[in-house]
Amino acid sequence: MVTTEQFFALWRALGKLSDDPAIGLKLARLIPREQHHPVSIAAQHARTFRDALQRWARYKILCCAEEMRLTEDREECILEFIWLLSREFAPPLLLDTVFASVLELGRRGTGQPLHPLRVELKRNPAHREIHEAHYGCRVKFKAPRNAIVFRTTDLDRPFISYNAELLAMLGPQLERELAERKAEQTVAGRVKWILLRLLGGHRPDLREVAKDLGMSVRTLQRRITVEGSSFRQLVSDARRELAKHYLLDPSLELAETACLLGYEDPNSFFRAFREWEGATPSEWRDARRGWSGQNGSKQTEPSTL
Repeated sequence: MVTTEQFFALWRALGKLSDDPAIGLKLARLIPREQHHPVSIAAQHARTFRDALQRWARYKILCCAEEMRLTEDREECILEFIWLLSREFAPPLLLDTVFASVLELGRRGTGQPLHPLRVELKRNPAHREIHEAHYGCRVKFKAPRNAIVFRTTDLDRPFISYNAELLAMLGPQLERELAERKAEQTVAGRVKWILLRLLGGHRPDLREVAKDLGMSVRTLQRRITVEGSSFRQLVSDARRELAKHYLLDPSLELAETACLLGYEDPNSFFRAFREWEGATPSEWRDARRGWSGQNGSKQTEPSTL
């Protein structure tokens, strides 16, 4: 049970311990070819690179904290990794490792020298030649997102490790586990989970959430109502949870917190928080600091992330 900040701090520490700028890229190659988690096995023995990525993205919730998002158009397939409850950029070492792991999956599966179309990184330019030599493509720094982009034609490459019998055994079990995980959540719970991911400087609307869930707006509204809630209430609940998470960080100004929660006016956030907690954000933060001081250390709320 660690917070996203603690998880990121681990990867930043690993980066500081190594003076090798390519360590993240190398870590992906150190992953054993014969892995033991069913999700990894299913991806390794998929029919094609596309099938492997889709299986990995679908079942990743069963073994990892991050969400792997696939967006495919006619010529490109964009892969992004999303960490919830994070207001900071993912550490460069972590991004290098997850992107290189995706590429390593494709290279091992196809048995060919697969290269992405491009890699996009938010960070400032650093060691460009090392990254471009590893990926075999152009790396764009100071990009608006972190993503690895493949040609859709490369996604159709067959895997030499394809094992239909193994997938026939693993598939039903993974689907059962996924169904059980989803069954544990109500529709309202799933909506709140999505809101926690989407909130970050804007307020998601019902249509955006419905699309993410694969439902029509009308169906989603009806199912939320049946469970005795409303979209407005779920947005409020998500904001309340995130607000307390952000207020635990003393370096984050209250106005910044309001912006991250999708409030255009900080005063609206202050009023909402007083209704939630019976205190202003400053009062709640000060009281929390006082409690932490009495216990001898700064406390953070636990998270499954």
